Amino acid sequence: MDKEKLVQFYNSHKGGVNGAIVGFVLASVILIIGFLNTLFIAIFVGIGYYIGKKLSEDKEYIKNLLDKILPPGTYR
Repeated sequence: MDKEKLVQFYNSHKGGVNGAIVGFVLASVILIIGFLNTLFIAIFVGIGYYIGKKLSEDKEYIKNLLDKILPPGTYR
């Protein structure tokens, strides 16, 4: 296949191609390091994504979170 046909195929089947790649990578990681280790990594990736998304939306997110957990002003 030439590059143009490959790009056209990818653009018309983007969801399926991305899903197949993610499935292949996930299956490979489970086979190599095990299910529980993969689950542990996936949980922390999800937590990191959530915190990163919140930080990009609200620059004061960490300060507000620490104010809820700790007495105000203790981390400054």
